[in-house]
Amino acid sequence: MKSTRVRRVTFSIALVSALAGVAACSSGSSGGSGKDDKAAQGTTHVSPIAALQSAEKSTDGADSARIESTTSLGTLMSMKSGGSMSWGSGLTGDMTITYTGGTMAEAMRKTGSTSMQARYLSDAYYAKMGEAFAGRMGGKHWIKYAYDDLAKIAGGSGAFLKDQMQNSSPNQSVKLLLASGDVKKVGDETVRGEKTTHYAGTVNVTDLAAKSSHLTASQLADLKKQFTQAGITTEDVDIWVNGKDLLVKAVSKGELSSGTMSSTTYYSDYGVKVAAVAPPAGDTTDFKDLLKSQGLTPGSGDTSSGSGTTS
Repeated sequence: MKSTRVRRVTFSIALVSALAGVAACSSGSSGGSGKDDKAAQGTTHVSPIAALQSAEKSTDGADSARIESTTSLGTLMSMKSGGSMSWGSGLTGDMTITYTGGTMAEAMRKTGSTSMQARYLSDAYYAKMGEAFAGRMGGKHWIKYAYDDLAKIAGGSGAFLKDQMQNSSPNQSVKLLLASGDVKKVGDETVRGEKTTHYAGTVNVTDLAAKSSHLTASQLADLKKQFTQAGITTEDVDIWVNGKDLLVKAVSKGELSSGTMSSTTYYSDYGVKVAAVAPPAGDTTDFKDLLKSQGLTPGSGDTSSGSGTTS
C-alpha cells in the first residue's frame, strides 16, 4: 500500500534527520547543569558577545574532536552517540549511535539492531544496519544517503540538512547564540572536572536557519512551513566554554508537536586524528534506490516533505 511505503520513507527521513543532528552537534536536555557539573563562583569583565566570538573562532579552528551526545525528539526517539568528527573540510568521521526509546527504537529493533555505525563524508553519509536488514538486501549492510538526493527528497528540510551536513561544526551552537542577539553569561562552572564559563540564550529557529545556511528564499519558505507543521518555533541554547575558548558542552531544548526535543553534547580531545572512508560498494545500497524499489520517485509528491501520511 502507498501509505505503508510512505511510512517507510518517513522513518528513513527521520533517521537521516537524527543522524544529521548528531553531526551538526547542536545540543541537549535543558539549560541546567548535569549532575557532574558543579557551580563555581567567579566573575569576568569580558562581554558575553566578545567571549563567544573568541570561542567561535577557536572551536572552528580546532578542526576535530571526540563527541558524546544524548538526544530526544518527542515520542519519535531517544538516542545516545559517540565518536570522532572532523570539520576542517566538511564533516567527516565515524559515530556509533544507539536508539534507546521511542518509535524509532522500535522500528530499529525490527531491522535486527538498535545500534548502528554512522560514517560521514563530504558528499554523503552511510548508516550500517543490522543483519536482518542485510538479509533483505542481498547481504548489503550499509545505506548511502547522498546529500544531493536528500535535498530533493525532503524539500526545504532536505536542503537545510544538506547545507548543515556540509558546513556545520561544533561552533554552530556558538553561532546560534551570537545570531540570536539574546545571550547572557550564567556563571562559572566545572564540567567533567574542567573549569568553564556557561552562556545561555533563546533563538528563533526559522531566523536561525536563514542566518546559518545558504538556502534560497524558496527553500527557506519550505523549511519554515515544515518547522511550523512540526511545532518548532524557538530553541533554548546553553554552552560551556573552557579557558582555551573551546566548546566543552552544548545543550538545547525546544518543543515539537510530538513533545520535547532536547540534546546534550560533550566535546573533548580537540585535534584528534579522524580518518573516514566510504564502505565497500558491494556492501552498500543507495537510499535513492531503496525508494525506487518501493515504487517511490525521489523529489516526487510522495517524498518531497518526508512527512507523508501514515494513515
